[in-house]
Amino acid sequence: MKAVGFTEFGGPEVLQILELPTPEAGPGEVRIRVHAATVNAVDALQRSGPARSPDAQPPFVPGMEAAGVVDQIGPGTGTDLSLGDRVMAIVLPDGVHGAYAERVVVPVNSVVRAPHGATDAQAASLPMNGLTARLALDTLGLEPGQTLAITGAAGAVGGYAVQLAKADGLHVVADASDQDETLIKELGADVVLRRGAEYPDRIRAEVPEGVDGLVDAASLGALCARAVRDGGRVVTLRGYDGPGERDVAYEPIVVFSYAMEHAKLDQLRQQAEEGRITLRIAKTFPAEQAAEAHRLLAAGGVRGRLILTF
Repeated sequence: MKAVGFTEFGGPEVLQILELPTPEAGPGEVRIRVHAATVNAVDALQRSGPARSPDAQPPFVPGMEAAGVVDQIGPGTGTDLSLGDRVMAIVLPDGVHGAYAERVVVPVNSVVRAPHGATDAQAASLPMNGLTARLALDTLGLEPGQTLAITGAAGAVGGYAVQLAKADGLHVVADASDQDETLIKELGADVVLRRGAEYPDRIRAEVPEGVDGLVDAASLGALCARAVRDGGRVVTLRGYDGPGERDVAYEPIVVFSYAMEHAKLDQLRQQAEEGRITLRIAKTFPAEQAAEAHRLLAAGGVRGRLILTF
């Protein structure tokens, strides 16, 4: 099968078309004929060479979310999926079997039907980033009517966090640049404030007692604490767990812990069908242009997801 991957770490130029053996679905697994795979920042991190298992050997295939059709069902899955069903899945790369491939095998609990009416590209943009936003909100555990602040609201996780928080009945304060203000308002934020290092101070001016919780998708780190009320919490997406102040706690999250949360992924599908979640696509690329997609991602400022098609 055709895949996009690399045999050595480096910049976008190391990405190449590979011919790899087609994986087979084992017990409790489903194989997907991938039509679309999302390009995410984590894919670039994998490509550039972070520490990985000493047993992992090249070639490496990145990619953590995909959409396509079911083309093989392993024994003992207990699924109601059928061959040919349109699906989306979160994919945990093991060094070889990432989503940048014509076929990928995933546990049955990591795959659900694609949202009705969504294209493959749109469906592929939801699983990993949507589950990350869901995990962030579940970790905070705020009640309807409480106030949540979000950094990086124009990004994939931040945008989903805004919309999911509103669906949960929260009062949302979100950040934006001048050019993104209209977008963030359209996503449903109640209050939109200028992004940047002064965003926490702007939150305090708007909410003097401090917000109940904050999702830090822009990696402001220690700066976030001053926006949160005494005893509140900050969820961080990139591992920051520094000391808080006034009993403000930092809680790093990793989406891997939600990779088998089938019911939560299916709820995201339903919310997309209901229009509660907006599936934003910036640009699609044929798989052969994966390096170009990675360069565009690295340049920054992309609003919506970049998608590889197979």
